[in-house]
Amino acid sequence: MAPRRLLLVGEGNFSFAAALSETLNASTRVTATCLQRPAELARDPVARENLQRLRERGTEVRFGVDCTQLADAFEPHHREFDRIYFNFPHCGRKAGVAKNRELLAKFFQSCKDVLAEGGEVHVALCRGQGGTPADKPMREWHNSWQVVAMAALGGFILSDVHPFSCEAVPGYKCTGYRSQDKSFHVEDALNHIFTRSLPFEGSQPRIFRIKLGDRWFSFPEPDALVGKLNRGFLEAPSRHPIKTINEKLIAELGKAFPLKRLKCSFTLLPERSTSVLTSWNCDSLSAAFWISLCEDNSNSESLTDGITQDMEDFLVLFSEFSLKDPGRDSREEAHEGIYGQTKVCLRPSLLAHVQTVIQAPDFLPGSLHVLSGPVFQKCPILPFTMPAFHETLFILGFNKNLRDDYLQSLLDHLKGTLDSLLTQTLLEGSKLSRSVEFIFQSNEKDYIIKVKSHNFGSDCAKDLIIGSVTTSATSIIHKDQCFMFVSMNLDLLAMLVWGISDWRMLWTFDHRFLKNFVPGKIEPFKSYSLYPPCYVHDISFWLDEKKEFDELEFHTVARAVSQDTVISIQFLSRFQHPKTQQVSLCYRLTYQTCDKALTQHQVGSMQSQFRKEIQQRLHVIPR
Repeated sequence: MAPRRLLLVGEGNFSFAAALSETLNASTRVTATCLQRPAELARDPVARENLQRLRERGTEVRFGVDCTQLADAFEPHHREFDRIYFNFPHCGRKAGVAKNRELLAKFFQSCKDVLAEGGEVHVALCRGQGGTPADKPMREWHNSWQVVAMAALGGFILSDVHPFSCEAVPGYKCTGYRSQDKSFHVEDALNHIFTRSLPFEGSQPRIFRIKLGDRWFSFPEPDALVGKLNRGFLEAPSRHPIKTINEKLIAELGKAFPLKRLKCSFTLLPERSTSVLTSWNCDSLSAAFWISLCEDNSNSESLTDGITQDMEDFLVLFSEFSLKDPGRDSREEAHEGIYGQTKVCLRPSLLAHVQTVIQAPDFLPGSLHVLSGPVFQKCPILPFTMPAFHETLFILGFNKNLRDDYLQSLLDHLKGTLDSLLTQTLLEGSKLSRSVEFIFQSNEKDYIIKVKSHNFGSDCAKDLIIGSVTTSATSIIHKDQCFMFVSMNLDLLAMLVWGISDWRMLWTFDHRFLKNFVPGKIEPFKSYSLYPPCYVHDISFWLDEKKEFDELEFHTVARAVSQDTVISIQFLSRFQHPKTQQVSLCYRLTYQTCDKALTQHQVGSMQSQFRKEIQQRLHVIPR
């Protein structure tokens, strides 16, 4: 829909307003403003002519409007502009980059008061001024106007950028060089289009309720997983790309094998002993998110928003005591009952369900049993590791004498399906490629599924592990059967297929994300948040001599405190005091968002809170 109300600020001779107004239909209302008073423009014949043209067209013209105080210029019922233009802002004379940054910052903060919901702010800048990679050449950050960082101060993100064309508005004359009636060079100038960001607010963990048997329990959302539980991406009404890629993957493999889709409603392991733990889930449990369930007899209807009663789909019940001591006595059981608490972990993998599936009476050898759902595990902060993702697990049982035939058939069909999906968004004639490989593991029976891709805006190929193929010996029930388990990371697969460079984008609450995905089509993803700025902070601390430093927990705390805005943690140095022998570590944290406006002040607050949290949780002493 075409914008209905346009606001032009910082007009010099009103040539842009006059030219633009002649390209618009009659239903669009334009308000053109300038800082000068009418008397100051009376000596400029070009300005007088343009003002006459605007008046003849019925365009509203206002003088003495300060673009940093727009709310003062318009009554509340005259605000709500659909688009605001500010072409080639400048403080005048020989103002440096710092002054012009300040102008931009105040302008964006002013825009939020008069811009309609869903509106745009257009800022045209000369070559290099913006400080983004769109500038050719790109200026050093400290020597630019840092337009994206300044916009963040008003709660705006850069959603598009394209060349500024004077030809698109015939008659526009760029003047004002050093506050004089002189033109300036606009070759390679860029028009930056900003939109509102979702508010960046300190999110409080939600409280969830679940029913286990005939008892109700509640637990707080882990602070490192805020906004990632109970999102329903794989549910029936979802249009999320995670669901799309999962359905396509299952449908293609269903052409080669009979399918049996299973619901993840049996996530509580019935046994309270370590006999159910295999080597793979022992490793997973070491990085699991453990939570305490508190018995909760409150009325669920009286609880706050965000409460759910179907969270049992996300839980694997392991007693903390049973892991440490399988021989718990009745006194420990009674102690737990008195305080009404049970220790559980959010499931780190769908492989936790394997034994339940293959031992079920209705398990069908030769059929592909399919489980899909979210899984959660602590992980270091790296570009393609994620604390929450969606996994699909294919389970295939077959006669052990036919192992090689079934294995080869499954690998062939899986490779063909993945190759087809991964090439759908490659442009015709593109030299980029994505290839799927099955890498044989040292145990000589399992594989990892690796994709070599040129995605994510890099000329260098990246190797991403998107899944695994595991073979297993016979089970107690099916003694003549052998089993294969194929685990796929749907989030990584979706990123590769649509060219989504940041896994955090999959979890955004911004409705613009889903608008990229048209049912029945797979087209490259176009981000609505371009070139977000990075903020770097270093931190050093003394270690507690009595406690081993847990680097994984260090990353997890950083993830929680920053609300997933820390994108990199780099170890810088280790220092040992020559006299006390006390050890100090130094790390560098890089903050950057993918979908919201983030300011230097917000990052500073997060860094201060991070110092407090690691002191409390990891027993270190920040320096």
